[in-house]
Amino acid sequence: MKKLKVGILGGTGMVGQRFIQLLGEHPWFEVATIAASPSSAGRTYAEAVEGRWLLDEPIPVSVKDIAVKDAGDVRGVAEGVDMLFSAVNMPKEEIRKIEEEYARTETPVVSNNSAHRWTLDVPMVIPEINPEHTCVIEAQRKRLGTARGFIAVKPNCSIQSYTPALAAWLEYEPCEVGATTYQAISGAGKNFDTWPEMAGNLIPFISGEEEKSEREPLKILGRVEDGKIVPAEGPLITCQCLRVPVLYGHTAAAFVKFRKKPGSKEELVAKLRSFSGEPQKLGLPSAPTPFIQYLEEEDRPQVAKDVNYERGMGVSIGRLRRDTVYDWKFVGLSHNTLRGAAGGAVECAELLVSQGYIAAK
Repeated sequence: MKKLKVGILGGTGMVGQRFIQLLGEHPWFEVATIAASPSSAGRTYAEAVEGRWLLDEPIPVSVKDIAVKDAGDVRGVAEGVDMLFSAVNMPKEEIRKIEEEYARTETPVVSNNSAHRWTLDVPMVIPEINPEHTCVIEAQRKRLGTARGFIAVKPNCSIQSYTPALAAWLEYEPCEVGATTYQAISGAGKNFDTWPEMAGNLIPFISGEEEKSEREPLKILGRVEDGKIVPAEGPLITCQCLRVPVLYGHTAAAFVKFRKKPGSKEELVAKLRSFSGEPQKLGLPSAPTPFIQYLEEEDRPQVAKDVNYERGMGVSIGRLRRDTVYDWKFVGLSHNTLRGAAGGAVECAELLVSQGYIAAK
């Protein structure tokens, strides 16, 4: 297939850089436009990120000389691209406004931002779990008055480490979940050079994170009704979120109570290992195979050994065992800037292409 021309909004930040890195040699997408704040506009991408490129991988040669545009120039940025990835750093109200402005230029927007996650006709997708939610795009297009423009979002990065397990176990009707997430500093757009005070430190608070972690899985596990996504009524989730001195990888310690009791650990593990979805069936370029790995070792998953499982797009689960208060407990791990952010958005875009929602203008 001919590659689709994509633009990246907020291309100079941590997630924007990850989009740049992932799309450098993507088989379906080609970076044609990069947009950022007015202070970066007019400079080449290499100049705009000089001294603040945060990834270990080098800047792809194909984008170094692209002239950065002002993200506020909606028409100018949308011209010549088939779709956009959004990672802009603005107040939520401004993000909601500008993403809708871009959608109204008939340009699909796949966003990493949280601003539209609770807009009822905007699908929030983990492609392996709720690909059917994209059908609300038709209702959204009617609201926006567009023929091809729309917004889709990916969920919070930290929930990727435990929500896939809940999805794999839905037949047992999980009803109560307690989780503590241990979140990497790159989730705040930083590394140890830019946040040296995090070395050897732990901060037991991340603004807004616990509310997202408790609510977003319910939208993902919900249903579509009359052109809107109706969140699931359960499970009831309570969560604490801590920032820890790790560069990449969000870990969750999760406890689950079920209405229908599983027979054994082996039964639950088998459900994890066999769980897959549309990305695996379709062979999407970013799809991990398998989606979830279960690790038998008592000291796994570990960030150092497992965060890059399936190019950072897979989820690692371990330490599944019975609990004295809940029914079962486990530890999950996911890569926060790959599966949890830019990579998840790219896989979402691949799904939307395969479903016919994104095509060349």
